[in-house]
Amino acid sequence: MTGWDLVAVQRRTVAVLVAGQVLGGLGIGAIISVGAVLAAEVAGSESWAGAAATLSTLGAALVALPLSRLAQRAGRRIALTTGTLAAALGAAIVIAAAAASSFPLLLVGFAFIGSGVAVNLQSRFAATDVASDAHRGRDLSIVVWSATVGSVIGPNLFAPGEQIAEWLGMPPLTGPFAIAIAAQVLAAVVYLLALRPDPFLISRELAAAPARPTNDGDVRGASLLVLAIAAVAVSHAVMVSVMSMTPVHLLHNGAALTLIGLTISLHIAGMFGLSPVFGWLSDRIGRIPTILVGQALFAVSLVVLALGYADQTLVTVGLVLLGLGWSASTVAGSALVADLVTGAARTRIQGRTDLVMNLAGAAGGASAGPVLAAIGYPGLASLAGILVAVTIVGVLVVASGRGRMPQPVR
Repeated sequence: MTGWDLVAVQRRTVAVLVAGQVLGGLGIGAIISVGAVLAAEVAGSESWAGAAATLSTLGAALVALPLSRLAQRAGRRIALTTGTLAAALGAAIVIAAAAASSFPLLLVGFAFIGSGVAVNLQSRFAATDVASDAHRGRDLSIVVWSATVGSVIGPNLFAPGEQIAEWLGMPPLTGPFAIAIAAQVLAAVVYLLALRPDPFLISRELAAAPARPTNDGDVRGASLLVLAIAAVAVSHAVMVSVMSMTPVHLLHNGAALTLIGLTISLHIAGMFGLSPVFGWLSDRIGRIPTILVGQALFAVSLVVLALGYADQTLVTVGLVLLGLGWSASTVAGSALVADLVTGAARTRIQGRTDLVMNLAGAAGGASAGPVLAAIGYPGLASLAGILVAVTIVGVLVVASGRGRMPQPVR
């Protein structure tokens, strides 16, 4: 109807998003691996180690709605570019804060870096703007997967980061953030110059007139939408709380920084590496069964971490399973949101999804430090397991009464 070759547009969109995610993932990898250690060092207490994950996820929550509104007004290209440049600014602020030994300024930097996390999340929805119904989960998961490269490399930037910091006279542990600045700027250039035509602007041209759903279909759609958002949010809280404290736990038990970097890299590989498999699975067996697969992986992971907390190998295995659980739940839950929300409500509901997801992650990160200090790593894993159990029960209750899949909410 609009003259666009949607297959070609979707192929180009996914390729550009993949390139941007590869570069942007470097910043995410740096904040995960170095951020907790740097926060504890600047603050002078391990209780503040979770501040890096907390403030980055809180920052992502704060910009989720503004970025979604910007996308609605100007398209994905401008929104993704703006968020990526804000993340680069955040990395620069972190370096300045470390040099000044200013913990409040460090928190500001982490919050700005959260914009990169928000871009990562919005990119997965950008992959669904003009995707076909049959391949929506697959295309979304490919973009999620693409963050693997940068995010796995990021935690292993300790050694080159230390060298860069020495060359430039920067504080220790800040070298990876200098690399993140360069990567984020390059990602912004990719989005700005290559994300043409803009997929969201095309989707607005293709949007049908709003339909008036029946009350029955509206209730079912609303319950499934709440389920999808809740599953994504709780899964993120579980992952952030346990993951953010793992570097501190390993360091406290005498692990070398290189081993910590490898452990986090393998965790991130679990988060993103098999996401296309979970995207395909959600297209084939359904979104809800795939969410349950993710929760089952979470449960196994937390048992391994609670019982094997003193064994670095078992901690690594548990963290990989934690990443896989996050991947299955997030891909399937996000695809379900994309299924149910179309038309003018799309960016608004997607923005709210990311807002709730990141607020949950921030709460998980904020509580993880005090919990670790009070009851240790096994206790943290056990408390996270309670959240997983509640999620499984909620999914089963809603799924058991959902009947047929409702029509998309327009």
